Amino acid sequence: MNLGLISYWQTLLLLMLRNVDSHKKTCHGWSTFIQTICLLGEISCAIILKLTSTHMSPPLRNQKECFEVNVHTVLKLIWTLFSSVLCSFLGGVTFFVALYDYEARTSDDLSFKKGDRFQIINNTEGDWWEARSINTGKKGYIPSNYVAPADSIQAEEWYFGKMGRKDTERLLLNPGNNRGTFLVRESETTKGAYSLSIRDWDDAKGDNVKHYKIRKLDNGGYYITTRAQFDTLQKLVKHYTGTWNGTTKVAIKTLKPGTMSPEAFLQEAQIMKKLRHDKLVPLYAVVSEEPIYIVTEYMAKGSLLDFLKEGDGKFLKLPLLVDMAAQIADGMAFIERMNYIHRDLRAANILVGDNLVCKIADFGLARLIEDNEYTARQGAKFPIKWTAPEAALYGRFTIKSDVWSFGILLTELVTKGRVPYPGMVNREVLEQVERGYRMPCPQGCPESLHEMMKLCWKKDPDERPTFEYIQSFLEDYFTATEPQYQPGDNL
Repeated sequence: MNLGLISYWQTLLLLMLRNVDSHKKTCHGWSTFIQTICLLGEISCAIILKLTSTHMSPPLRNQKECFEVNVHTVLKLIWTLFSSVLCSFLGGVTFFVALYDYEARTSDDLSFKKGDRFQIINNTEGDWWEARSINTGKKGYIPSNYVAPADSIQAEEWYFGKMGRKDTERLLLNPGNNRGTFLVRESETTKGAYSLSIRDWDDAKGDNVKHYKIRKLDNGGYYITTRAQFDTLQKLVKHYTGTWNGTTKVAIKTLKPGTMSPEAFLQEAQIMKKLRHDKLVPLYAVVSEEPIYIVTEYMAKGSLLDFLKEGDGKFLKLPLLVDMAAQIADGMAFIERMNYIHRDLRAANILVGDNLVCKIADFGLARLIEDNEYTARQGAKFPIKWTAPEAALYGRFTIKSDVWSFGILLTELVTKGRVPYPGMVNREVLEQVERGYRMPCPQGCPESLHEMMKLCWKKDPDERPTFEYIQSFLEDYFTATEPQYQPGDNL
């Protein structure tokens, strides 16, 4: 038996060495070399099984079948993992990754899940390749169009290949996709180039998709702006997605041409530096040289407005909506204590993270007030439907004008993102509010919550509540107003 074992090893080693010698620097040579090692492993398994079964005592032979399966599986997996590591070390064999799930249709096929990795044994059979699964160690045939090289862009979840602009917009604007959802596709107009398409939102267009051309450098690199160039598409996408210190996902806010001056943009960053609170979006870094951008915490669910209209927020019941309002009031109470005003408080400027955490963002209009009032310059633009009348008409901003805006934000919450003053244009809103008009109680909203809205909309700013009071009211809402809870059950 020992002589037979030595003979097996000698024969296989000679086979391996001959193969390496004849294919030294070719991918095929290394691939076959690895296959030979795997074959050696399988034959070794058979030898071990033969030896163990020969020397088994009669009682143990009854368990032979179970033993064979266990030993064979373990040893085969060890050899498969060894071959995988060696392949990676040599760099001569390309691994492939599954793009989709596949259920085997014949005994020769391999079943696999999206993300499984393979070593290709034979790809000369057209549409069906012989492969070894790195995950299971099994061999079989896989459909070639279901896999891609592991380091290729085809293996990336954000790459959609050939897709037209209209189809892209239709896909990104599907309900459930938040602001910031993106994909990369082949450019329709420029061969070899790509397009980055991102879902966005603004006051003028509402939900929309912005497209950016990704150009290719002569040396093979990629760029959107020449100031930021990358070796691969993956690096470009990673840069614009961003992480902080390699562990925390971040949002990168850039200065859009024509929106505000670089000075005003950096002033926003300075305000964010000073205002640190767990209900305010934190600032991580500022890049003050061109291209100017600020790095903030990434909030997975996007803006509160999008979340209420198209995300999971449209299914939320009143208790969770009131809790979100209480979080926003908590952040505004801090701004109140710091003698700042926000001046642009609305659902579009609240960001939602995991576990329905809400944080106040967009401090582009925020100001420090020395004497409890800030007078805006003539011609300054504000979101009229959210702005208190004394601020919209006379430019006089105080923390109490933010309280008015908070009352409007409450209507956005209970109506799941409905635009305030439905059916009215801005001029009509100003005229009606000056005459004493206030929005009626939204359908399904408890009257006690509507009373808080009306307190926020008092004509005299001094009669409006503080954010500290609003926070306390909302946090204790269901303890203090249990009888009024039921009407909001259908929210």
